[in-house]
Amino acid sequence: MIAIILGLVQGLTEFIPVSSSGHLELVQQLIGGRADDFHYFLELINFGTLLALLIYYRKRIIEILKDIFGKNHNIKLAINIVITCIPAGLAGLLLSKFIEENPFFSSLYTIAIAMAVVGVLMVIVDILPKKSALKNENYLSKPRALTIGLAQVFALIPGVSRSGSTIVAGRLMGLNAKSSADYSFLVSIPLMTAVCAKTLLSSSTRAYLFDNLGSLAVSNLVAFISGLFAITFCLKYLKKSNSLKAFGFYRIFIAVVVLTVLLLNSVHA
Repeated sequence: MIAIILGLVQGLTEFIPVSSSGHLELVQQLIGGRADDFHYFLELINFGTLLALLIYYRKRIIEILKDIFGKNHNIKLAINIVITCIPAGLAGLLLSKFIEENPFFSSLYTIAIAMAVVGVLMVIVDILPKKSALKNENYLSKPRALTIGLAQVFALIPGVSRSGSTIVAGRLMGLNAKSSADYSFLVSIPLMTAVCAKTLLSSSTRAYLFDNLGSLAVSNLVAFISGLFAITFCLKYLKKSNSLKAFGFYRIFIAVVVLTVLLLNSVHA
Protein backbone atom coordinates (compact mmCIF):
# COMPACT_ATOMS: atom_id res chain seq x y z
CA MET A 1 0.00 0.00 0.00
CA ILE A 2 2.85 2.39 0.85
CA ALA A 3 4.46 1.64 -2.53
CA ILE A 4 1.22 2.62 -4.28
CA ILE A 5 0.91 5.84 -2.27
CA LEU A 6 4.51 6.86 -2.96
CA GLY A 7 4.18 6.08 -6.67
CA LEU A 8 0.96 8.08 -6.89
CA VAL A 9 2.43 11.09 -5.09
CA GLN A 10 5.60 10.94 -7.19
CA GLY A 11 3.72 10.67 -10.49
CA LEU A 12 1.22 13.45 -9.79
CA THR A 13 3.48 16.00 -8.11
CA GLU A 14 6.49 15.57 -10.40
CA PHE A 15 4.62 17.26 -13.24
CA ILE A 16 1.86 19.23 -11.56
CA PRO A 17 3.97 22.15 -10.24
CA VAL A 18 3.34 21.70 -6.53
CA SER A 19 6.70 20.12 -5.53
CA SER A 20 7.20 16.37 -5.55
CA SER A 21 10.06 16.55 -3.04
CA GLY A 22 7.95 18.57 -0.63
CA HIS A 23 4.97 16.23 -0.84
CA LEU A 24 7.12 13.10 -0.56
CA GLU A 25 8.84 14.51 2.53
CA LEU A 26 5.42 15.15 4.06
CA VAL A 27 4.42 11.57 3.27
CA GLN A 28 7.60 10.28 4.90
CA GLN A 29 6.81 12.23 8.05
CA LEU A 30 3.31 10.73 8.11
CA ILE A 31 4.25 7.10 7.51
CA GLY A 32 7.58 7.10 9.34
CA GLY A 33 10.20 4.52 8.43
CA ARG A 34 13.95 4.66 8.00
CA ALA A 35 15.19 7.75 6.19
CA ASP A 36 17.85 5.85 4.20
CA ASP A 37 15.33 3.29 2.94
CA PHE A 38 12.97 6.10 1.98
CA HIS A 39 15.78 7.88 0.13
CA TYR A 40 16.66 4.78 -1.90
CA PHE A 41 13.03 4.13 -2.72
CA LEU A 42 12.44 7.66 -3.98
CA GLU A 43 15.54 7.54 -6.15
CA LEU A 44 14.30 4.37 -7.80
CA ILE A 45 10.75 5.51 -8.55
CA ASN A 46 12.08 8.27 -10.79
CA PHE A 47 12.19 5.66 -13.54
CA GLY A 48 8.40 5.54 -13.71
CA THR A 49 8.04 9.28 -14.17
CA LEU A 50 10.91 9.39 -16.68
CA LEU A 51 9.15 6.71 -18.73
CA ALA A 52 5.95 8.77 -18.61
CA LEU A 53 7.83 11.73 -20.10
CA LEU A 54 9.46 9.61 -22.79
CA ILE A 55 6.13 8.09 -23.83
CA TYR A 56 4.24 11.38 -23.81
CA TYR A 57 6.89 13.29 -25.78
CA ARG A 58 8.08 10.39 -27.96
CA LYS A 59 7.08 12.05 -31.25
CA ARG A 60 8.63 15.35 -30.22
CA ILE A 61 11.84 13.62 -29.15
CA ILE A 62 12.07 11.76 -32.46
CA GLU A 63 11.53 15.02 -34.38
CA ILE A 64 14.30 16.75 -32.42
CA LEU A 65 16.70 13.85 -32.93
CA LYS A 66 15.95 13.68 -36.67
CA ASP A 67 16.53 17.41 -37.08
CA ILE A 68 19.55 17.68 -34.81
CA PHE A 69 21.71 18.63 -37.79
CA GLY A 70 19.01 20.57 -39.60
CA LYS A 71 18.30 24.28 -39.79
CA ASN A 72 14.80 24.48 -38.39
CA HIS A 73 13.50 25.33 -34.94
CA ASN A 74 14.18 21.88 -33.52
CA ILE A 75 17.96 22.32 -33.52
CA LYS A 76 17.53 25.67 -31.77
CA LEU A 77 15.23 24.03 -29.25
CA ALA A 78 17.74 21.23 -28.64
CA ILE A 79 20.53 23.75 -27.99
CA ASN A 80 18.30 25.73 -25.63
CA ILE A 81 17.40 22.60 -23.70
CA VAL A 82 21.11 21.89 -23.17
CA ILE A 83 21.70 25.51 -22.07
CA THR A 84 18.82 25.33 -19.59
CA CYS A 85 20.08 22.02 -18.18
CA ILE A 86 23.63 23.21 -17.50
CA PRO A 87 23.07 25.34 -14.35
CA ALA A 88 20.92 22.73 -12.58
CA GLY A 89 23.20 19.92 -13.72
CA LEU A 90 26.30 21.62 -12.32
CA ALA A 91 24.53 22.67 -9.14
CA GLY A 92 23.25 19.14 -8.66
CA LEU A 93 26.74 17.69 -8.95
CA LEU A 94 28.20 20.23 -6.54
CA LEU A 95 25.40 20.75 -4.03
CA SER A 96 22.97 17.81 -4.05
CA LYS A 97 24.86 15.79 -1.43
CA PHE A 98 25.21 18.84 0.83
CA ILE A 99 21.49 19.57 0.56
CA GLU A 100 20.55 15.92 1.19
CA GLU A 101 22.72 15.73 4.33
CA ASN A 102 21.86 19.16 5.75
CA PRO A 103 18.82 18.91 8.06
CA PHE A 104 17.86 22.50 7.26
CA PHE A 105 16.73 21.50 3.77
CA SER A 106 14.68 18.51 4.96
CA SER A 107 12.98 20.58 7.67
CA LEU A 108 9.25 20.85 7.24
CA TYR A 109 9.55 24.56 8.04
CA THR A 110 11.91 25.02 5.08
CA ILE A 111 9.66 22.98 2.78
CA ALA A 112 6.51 24.84 3.82
CA ILE A 113 8.13 28.26 3.39
CA ALA A 114 9.53 27.28 -0.03
CA MET A 115 6.11 26.04 -1.11
CA ALA A 116 4.51 29.29 0.06
CA VAL A 117 7.06 31.56 -1.63
CA VAL A 118 6.75 29.84 -5.02
CA GLY A 119 2.98 29.70 -4.53
CA VAL A 120 2.84 33.47 -4.09
CA LEU A 121 4.96 33.90 -7.22
CA MET A 122 2.55 31.73 -9.16
CA VAL A 123 -0.38 33.84 -8.02
CA ILE A 124 1.20 37.13 -9.06
CA VAL A 125 3.19 36.00 -12.13
CA ASP A 126 0.33 36.82 -14.50
CA ILE A 127 0.49 40.51 -13.54
CA LEU A 128 4.27 40.84 -13.32
CA PRO A 129 6.04 42.58 -16.23
CA LYS A 130 7.23 40.03 -18.77
CA LYS A 131 9.57 40.10 -21.72
CA SER A 132 8.00 40.30 -25.17
CA ALA A 133 5.55 37.47 -25.81
CA LEU A 134 6.82 34.45 -27.72
CA LYS A 135 4.78 32.19 -29.97
CA ASN A 136 6.02 29.03 -28.23
CA GLU A 137 9.10 27.38 -26.71
CA ASN A 138 10.79 27.07 -30.13
CA TYR A 139 11.35 30.83 -30.16
CA LEU A 140 13.26 31.17 -26.90
CA SER A 141 16.57 33.02 -27.18
CA LYS A 142 19.69 31.56 -25.58
CA PRO A 143 19.81 34.18 -22.78
CA ARG A 144 16.19 33.45 -21.90
CA ALA A 145 16.88 29.71 -21.92
CA LEU A 146 19.81 30.30 -19.56
CA THR A 147 17.63 32.41 -17.26
CA ILE A 148 15.15 29.54 -16.99
CA GLY A 149 18.06 27.23 -16.22
CA LEU A 150 19.27 29.51 -13.42
CA ALA A 151 15.78 29.54 -11.93
CA GLN A 152 15.76 25.75 -12.05
CA VAL A 153 18.72 25.62 -9.65
CA PHE A 154 16.43 26.69 -6.82
CA ALA A 155 14.48 23.46 -7.32
CA LEU A 156 17.26 21.67 -5.43
CA ILE A 157 15.57 23.07 -2.33
CA PRO A 158 12.69 20.72 -1.35
CA GLY A 159 9.38 22.51 -1.69
CA VAL A 160 10.39 24.77 -4.59
CA SER A 161 9.51 22.34 -7.43
CA ARG A 162 11.56 21.89 -10.58
CA SER A 163 8.55 22.23 -12.86
CA GLY A 164 7.22 25.11 -10.77
CA SER A 165 10.44 27.13 -10.93
CA THR A 166 10.92 26.61 -14.67
CA ILE A 167 7.29 27.29 -15.57
CA VAL A 168 7.29 30.54 -13.58
CA ALA A 169 10.60 31.54 -15.19
CA GLY A 170 9.25 30.62 -18.62
CA ARG A 171 6.24 32.86 -18.06
CA LEU A 172 8.51 35.75 -17.11
CA MET A 173 10.59 35.10 -20.24
CA GLY A 174 7.56 35.60 -22.48
CA LEU A 175 6.12 32.11 -22.88
CA ASN A 176 2.47 31.36 -22.26
CA ALA A 177 1.66 28.91 -19.47
CA LYS A 178 1.26 25.86 -21.71
CA SER A 179 4.48 26.49 -23.66
CA SER A 180 6.31 27.09 -20.36
CA ALA A 181 5.16 23.69 -19.14
CA ASP A 182 6.08 21.98 -22.42
CA TYR A 183 9.56 23.45 -22.24
CA SER A 184 9.87 22.56 -18.56
CA PHE A 185 8.97 18.92 -19.24
CA LEU A 186 11.31 18.65 -22.25
CA VAL A 187 14.17 20.07 -20.17
CA SER A 188 13.48 17.54 -17.43
CA ILE A 189 14.08 14.57 -19.79
CA PRO A 190 17.90 14.81 -19.96
CA LEU A 191 18.10 15.81 -16.29
CA MET A 192 15.96 12.91 -15.11
CA THR A 193 17.82 10.53 -17.41
CA ALA A 194 21.11 11.61 -15.83
CA VAL A 195 19.67 11.25 -12.32
CA CYS A 196 18.39 7.75 -13.06
CA ALA A 197 21.70 6.70 -14.61
CA LYS A 198 23.61 8.07 -11.62
CA THR A 199 21.32 6.15 -9.28
CA LEU A 200 22.26 2.82 -10.86
CA LEU A 201 25.97 3.53 -10.39
CA SER A 202 25.60 3.16 -6.63
CA SER A 203 26.16 -0.41 -5.40
CA SER A 204 24.04 0.20 -2.29
CA THR A 205 21.16 1.49 -4.42
CA ARG A 206 21.42 -1.51 -6.76
CA ALA A 207 21.36 -3.83 -3.73
CA TYR A 208 18.24 -2.06 -2.45
CA LEU A 209 16.67 -2.42 -5.90
CA PHE A 210 17.15 -6.18 -6.01
CA ASP A 211 15.95 -6.60 -2.40
CA ASN A 212 12.76 -4.62 -3.05
CA LEU A 213 12.09 -5.39 -6.71
CA GLY A 214 8.40 -6.19 -6.28
CA SER A 215 7.37 -3.06 -4.37
CA LEU A 216 9.51 -0.87 -6.62
CA ALA A 217 7.91 -2.37 -9.74
CA VAL A 218 4.45 -1.58 -8.35
CA SER A 219 5.46 1.94 -7.33
CA ASN A 220 7.05 2.70 -10.70
CA LEU A 221 3.99 1.42 -12.54
CA VAL A 222 1.76 3.69 -10.46
CA ALA A 223 4.19 6.61 -10.96
CA PHE A 224 4.17 5.98 -14.72
CA ILE A 225 0.36 5.91 -15.01
CA SER A 226 -0.23 8.85 -12.68
CA GLY A 227 2.63 10.74 -14.33
CA LEU A 228 1.03 10.40 -17.77
CA PHE A 229 -2.25 11.63 -16.30
CA ALA A 230 -0.50 14.56 -14.58
CA ILE A 231 1.29 15.68 -17.75
CA THR A 232 -1.92 15.52 -19.79
CA PHE A 233 -3.98 17.29 -17.13
CA CYS A 234 -1.41 20.01 -16.51
CA LEU A 235 -0.93 20.87 -20.19
CA LYS A 236 -4.65 20.88 -20.95
CA TYR A 237 -5.40 23.02 -17.90
CA LEU A 238 -2.64 25.53 -18.65
CA LYS A 239 -3.63 25.75 -22.32
CA LYS A 240 -7.20 26.58 -21.30
CA SER A 241 -6.50 28.89 -18.36
CA ASN A 242 -3.02 30.30 -19.17
CA SER A 243 -2.69 30.80 -15.42
CA LEU A 244 -0.75 29.28 -12.52
CA LYS A 245 -2.97 30.75 -9.83
CA ALA A 246 -4.76 27.50 -8.92
CA PHE A 247 -1.45 25.74 -8.29
CA GLY A 248 -0.20 28.76 -6.37
CA PHE A 249 -3.22 28.84 -4.06
CA TYR A 250 -2.91 25.10 -3.47
CA ARG A 251 0.75 25.49 -2.49
CA ILE A 252 -0.07 28.34 -0.13
CA PHE A 253 -2.88 26.31 1.46
CA ILE A 254 -0.61 23.30 2.06
CA ALA A 255 2.11 25.58 3.47
CA VAL A 256 -0.32 27.23 5.88
CA VAL A 257 -1.62 23.85 7.06
CA VAL A 258 1.89 22.47 7.62
CA LEU A 259 3.14 25.58 9.42
CA THR A 260 0.02 25.67 11.59
CA VAL A 261 0.48 22.04 12.64
CA LEU A 262 4.19 22.60 13.33
CA LEU A 263 3.54 25.69 15.43
CA LEU A 264 0.74 24.01 17.40
CA ASN A 265 2.96 21.00 18.08
CA SER A 266 5.80 23.25 19.26
CA VAL A 267 3.42 25.08 21.62
CA HIS A 268 2.13 21.85 23.14
CA ALA A 269 5.52 20.13 23.26
